[in-house]
Amino acid sequence: MLRIVDRYLARELLISFVGATLILLLITLGGTVADLLNKIARGRIPADLLLALIGLRTVDALTVLAPLSVFIGVQLAYGRLYRESEMAVFAASGLALTGLLRPLLLLALPLMTVMALISFWFAPAAVRASQSLLQEASKSLIIAGLEPGRFVELPNHDGVMYVDSMNSDGTSFKKMFVASERNNKEANSTDINVITATSGELFHDANGVERYLGLNDGFRVEGVIGQDNYRLMRYERNDIKLPDNETDTSADSVKRAATTLELLRSDDPVQRAELHWRLAAPISTLILILLALPLAKSSPREPRYARLLIALLAWLIYYNCLGVGRAMLSQGKWNPQLGFWWVHIPTLLIAVYLIWRSQQLPVAKKRMVRA
Repeated sequence: MLRIVDRYLARELLISFVGATLILLLITLGGTVADLLNKIARGRIPADLLLALIGLRTVDALTVLAPLSVFIGVQLAYGRLYRESEMAVFAASGLALTGLLRPLLLLALPLMTVMALISFWFAPAAVRASQSLLQEASKSLIIAGLEPGRFVELPNHDGVMYVDSMNSDGTSFKKMFVASERNNKEANSTDINVITATSGELFHDANGVERYLGLNDGFRVEGVIGQDNYRLMRYERNDIKLPDNETDTSADSVKRAATTLELLRSDDPVQRAELHWRLAAPISTLILILLALPLAKSSPREPRYARLLIALLAWLIYYNCLGVGRAMLSQGKWNPQLGFWWVHIPTLLIAVYLIWRSQQLPVAKKRMVRA
């Protein structure tokens, strides 16, 4: 049976945690949306995938945001109780500082389970789904936003493109027309470029990354608007390189997309570092919750966010140490069995020591009285 004070504290913690999570997600989504819109404007990714990519990136970002959110949530909830002297009332009623651990564990244990699921399964699945969507978009003109029978504006307002018909998978088309204009600042003029083709197809080169439009039986007109020196070129075959798609094939993306079972079977230092990084998400959630409890203790006269700034500095040091450990493990400079325990264990011991010290009563100083 939960005590009344446990339910009250758990509710305060949950409200602060949800509020901190929403604020951090809003900040993260702002940067994510700006990055995706920039890539859409440059023709890197299709506009239709915007919402899907935002959702998938949000799932991947929760492995870092959730531990920080609960850390800030404990600081805000318990810090308010200290400032408003509610903690003094609890202490006068016989509730020690260790008695505050029970509502914390009510929040920590379910959150650790959720973070383990996200870190080990949902986040890698989101990365793989994002890569799959981008790969499919790079193979089809339909997914990239080109519709048969309609003029479509090219990225960066470079011109318009028209296709009369297209096959079902969007890899081949018939009767294409492209018109683009470029400002020539040096000559203070506007160059025009018109390309037509009777048929064509979308294909990738040998490395499977660069995309090309293969145009058949058409002509190309180049010139300057307002002048009569146009150049006409008729061709039987013309390959045009399209903007590179956004599919990330780097080592970082590969390790983030790997399944947990693949990481367990791998002896690669990069993969082992990724495994420890995923394990750090649920472990750091518990450690940060315990560390936040003594750091939230303050007097009513202290500034409102003084302890919060100290707590954020502690989190920054802790997170940077994890980043250093990840880099060292990836480079093979440290034993993989060491993992991040050299960061987790000292931080946990510091948190336990601060909790123990916070509940110790101050010792009165003895004064020597001269007879």
